[in-house]
Amino acid sequence: MSTKTPEIENVNISRLEFDRENPRLVEFGLSKNETEENIVSFLNNVMAVDELIFSIVNSGFFMHEPLIGIPNKKNIVIIEGNRRLAALKVITEYNKYKEFYPKSLPKPSQRLIESLKEIPVYKVTSRKDSWQFIGFKHVNGAAKWGSYAKAQYIAQVHNEFKIPLEQIASQIGDTNKTVQKLYQALMIIEQAEKKKIFNRTDINAPRLYFSHLYTGLQFEGFKSFLNVDDNSADTPEPIRKTKMKELAELLDWIYGSKKKELKPVIQSQNPDLSYLDAVLKNTPAIAALRDTRNLIVAYEISQPDDFKFTQSLNEAKRALYKSLQYTVTGYKGDEDNLRTAGTIVKMSEELYDNMEKKSHEVSKKDKKARLTEK
Repeated sequence: MSTKTPEIENVNISRLEFDRENPRLVEFGLSKNETEENIVSFLNNVMAVDELIFSIVNSGFFMHEPLIGIPNKKNIVIIEGNRRLAALKVITEYNKYKEFYPKSLPKPSQRLIESLKEIPVYKVTSRKDSWQFIGFKHVNGAAKWGSYAKAQYIAQVHNEFKIPLEQIASQIGDTNKTVQKLYQALMIIEQAEKKKIFNRTDINAPRLYFSHLYTGLQFEGFKSFLNVDDNSADTPEPIRKTKMKELAELLDWIYGSKKKELKPVIQSQNPDLSYLDAVLKNTPAIAALRDTRNLIVAYEISQPDDFKFTQSLNEAKRALYKSLQYTVTGYKGDEDNLRTAGTIVKMSEELYDNMEKKSHEVSKKDKKARLTEK
């Protein structure tokens, strides 16, 4: 940590640059060469900058809460406060960014624009000088990032600044296990990209749903399928070379591929992640998922027969109940549906007879077992 006392300086807004390495921008695929216009557009469309515009127009900029920035040759890169900077840009450059200015507000007055020409900036010499504050605020504080942005930040602090994961967890007020798991999940993605078995730009989704992988890695099925454990949480390459094929498969199932025109099998974390976890514990189910990419079919194969029997019985009951509801209005007296109902009756009688016979057999065995015990 630098010993130099940081300075707060009023800086002309024209000298303030967006942080193109900000984890939230990286999370949504914005590059380090992104234009200011694209960043302002993104922040307004995704990060609810209008709330800050309302606040600044009605109450002014809170000068007691400066932005945090790193000076470069000409300007200052704002590493904390990019949403506020976007709001300031929209207001002070109204003609350029008026599409993002709330229509319910009056056009910003010249007096307001002049009052925002110079903004207080807390200047630091490097990102390392402010990682603790920014980490606490966005990893475990009031302005939380998503899991992917958190992992990006933790990885930067750990890999670039050589801060131990335990210290990061302690400084940002989070548990060591959470920090380790976030770091491990990101390192797995980066390892897959280095081995050219995965590409973040090829996923068949609007963005990388990092929490699918991060959450999944806490399930036993995921961990056993990749042969990964907590002991590999602090390494840049958590997956063994012998498991690269499985890693490629897992990431393909989670994220799909635009190039291959494959949709991800995970549509929502609940219940799909638990379904995939069950599949990854069962060899025939894994084979079925490889062949069909149908998670429901593979999940059913992974379940024991008694579970499938009870589930199918309840499904049949629900279907019959639904048919009964539509008997008056839906049945028109045709012979085909009547014969179908007759077949159902015969199948139901056969099912009941088989179950009754099995029930008696089980009862006899239980009675015999109790007598033997005596």
